[in-house]
Parts: sequence; structure tokens; C-alpha cells
Amino acid sequence: MKARTHDLAALSALTVVTIAQPSLSMSLGTALVAFLANQLGGIAPDIDQPTAPFWRNLPIGGFFGRIIGRVLGGHRFITHSLLGLVLFGVGSKALLTLFHPIMPTINIDIVWWAFMIGMVSHLVMDTFTKEGVPWLLPLPVKFGIPPLKAWRITTGKFGELVIFGIIIAFDIWFCTINYPAILDFFHTQIV
Repeated sequence: MKARTHDLAALSALTVVTIAQPSLSMSLGTALVAFLANQLGGIAPDIDQPTAPFWRNLPIGGFFGRIIGRVLGGHRFITHSLLGLVLFGVGSKALLTLFHPIMPTINIDIVWWAFMIGMVSHLVMDTFTKEGVPWLLPLPVKFGIPPLKAWRITTGKFGELVIFGIIIAFDIWFCTINYPAILDFFHTQIV
């Protein structure tokens, strides 16, 4: 999937989880950092691809992207597995804990969960592509939905545009039926 699809899917997943959770107060700073973390989580598994938007937006990102890609085993290897999810989870939690003293008003647990929701949404979305996802790495099997590869989506083609439209339609529907809860979240939960 392309980055814009992963961004939208990550935000959609975060919205669903936020509305489904019982009341959880947070500062405006935490909400903004959590949104940013969610979007980073939505593209983080593609850190193994030198041409990923993350690397393209850095001055010498292509160079670092090639090195990181080789270290991580290439595209859709460790970063697209449950093992990678655990490693990213542990690493991001350690990084947030390290930076917490310079941002003491930020609830790092909420930010961490937002990041992980973005990562999981990325893996789920890539499961619908022809390439599939090696969920159980080191087992060399890539899983995809539907099981027949011919029925899966090709990245950047019409099928992905259809999925993008379906996610937008879902977001409109979900936000419409949960409008009172969304208003309540912004009015009473962000303090």
C-alpha cells in the first residue's frame, strides 16, 4: 500500500480505538503527539524500504534507507512481522521513556499506544496486498487476505484506490454515528 493509504488507515484505527475506550483524559499536547506517533507508526514498517516517504523526506535519507534496508533484511521482512512489532514496541517505549523528562506533561503510554495502533494498521493493510506479510517470521511464509494471491490488491493500482474510498466511507459513517462521543472527547477528555 502507498503511504497515504497507510496514513488514513492508521488514523481510522486510532479514531475507532479512541471512541471505543472508556473516558481517558489527556492534555492537548498528548493528543497532538499521539496523533503524530500514530502517523509515524502507520509508515514505520516501511523503514526497511529505501524509497519510502520517511527516507525521501530526509536530506540524505536514501543513503541511510539503503543501509537500514539491508540490516533489516529488505522490504517486508522483519519490520512486517509480529517479531518486528515487538521490537518496534520495545524500542519506541524505550525512546519515549528516554525523552519523557523533556516532555513531562505528555502521557507516554497514550503516545506509545497510538504508535502501536498505527503499526498494526500498517501490517493489516499490507496483508491485503499481493506480496502479503510474513506475520510469523522467522517462518518463511507470507500471509495474505484473501488466500488467493490473484484476488489481492496490487500496491498503487485501482484496487488500492477502492480500499482508500472504502476507508473514507467507513470514517464518514463511523464519525457520523459516533458524533456525540467525538464531541464529548474533544470537549471533556482533552484538558
